[in-house]
Amino acid sequence: MKKILIIDDSALMRTVLSDIINSDSRFQVVDKAKDGIEGLELLKKNTYDAVVIDINMPRMDGITMLKELQKNKIRAKIMMASTDTKEGAKVTMDALDLGALDFVHKPDRASECRGEDFTRHFINTLAAVAESRAPVSTKAFSIEDAKESRKVVELVSKSASKITGNRIVAIASSTGGPRALQSVIPKLPKNLKTPVVLVQHMPEGFTASLAERLDSLSEVSVKEAAEGDVLKPGCVYISRGGKHMHIIKQGGKSTIHYMDGPTREGVRPCANFMYESLMDSDYDEICCVVLTGMGADGTEGIKNLKTKKKVHVIGQEESTCTVYGMPKAVATAGLVDQVVKLEDVAQEIILNVGVN
Repeated sequence: MKKILIIDDSALMRTVLSDIINSDSRFQVVDKAKDGIEGLELLKKNTYDAVVIDINMPRMDGITMLKELQKNKIRAKIMMASTDTKEGAKVTMDALDLGALDFVHKPDRASECRGEDFTRHFINTLAAVAESRAPVSTKAFSIEDAKESRKVVELVSKSASKITGNRIVAIASSTGGPRALQSVIPKLPKNLKTPVVLVQHMPEGFTASLAERLDSLSEVSVKEAAEGDVLKPGCVYISRGGKHMHIIKQGGKSTIHYMDGPTREGVRPCANFMYESLMDSDYDEICCVVLTGMGADGTEGIKNLKTKKKVHVIGQEESTCTVYGMPKAVATAGLVDQVVKLEDVAQEIILNVGVN
């Protein structure tokens, strides 16, 4: 049974989250704390399989606590409980930067936490965090890091200028994805020959902050894809949370189109829809990249895409994944052309699609 620590300043929320966690026989809440100071003391003395941390708390908030864990060199598998305001989304990105593995959007009222949808999502996320690898480094990725990593791939770009054909890069990621993407997107050169479309499993309200963070670190332009956006080379389009992103032909151009509808693979956006929408596109070849994440999203979509298109699939190598779920699923299905360590993914993308 996996041991869980809850850190939240609301006594009611601590009780509600405990009830949810203890209702699953895989987990047991063994300790609770009402702020970061109490939580830090517990983490200095004990180890847990996962820690659920509220962001807004008196005395010591969640972000300060993550920084203290770094200072004290305490490794823990952390899941944040977050609010979905614009500021809340930005702070959540900070938390993921500082080593939190994933987050759940916590409803404002404790009573809403007892709903079936929230309970299922909470337990699934907790399971992924508890099974994941704690991050080796929790140093936040900076613009200096981005510049340094770009130097490495500049050498690759020289041999990638001879690639011809109309191509596109399509990336899928989930748990551990926001951090993994910082090792990929900032390394891509602004003269990349193709557009990049990307599904990262996130709720509505958080993908804009992810796009802003990646854009600030990158040479390529990164944006939360808007309805009707026409795909351009050297630009990364991140699917908006809470909707399924499709790439359609409109006026002879490849364009972003969102659709509502139920979750697929338990997620919305679902990468399978993105991959399948490329079956009828004008692209000669699709470079599919499957990064860290729980579940199997991407596998069915790539399998279907391969029936109509030339596809090159890059899967993230196991030891560099936070959760080896999605890359494992595509590998097990025999769909992967290359298995690549996270730090080498960008250069393999460049070698596959080319630069101008």
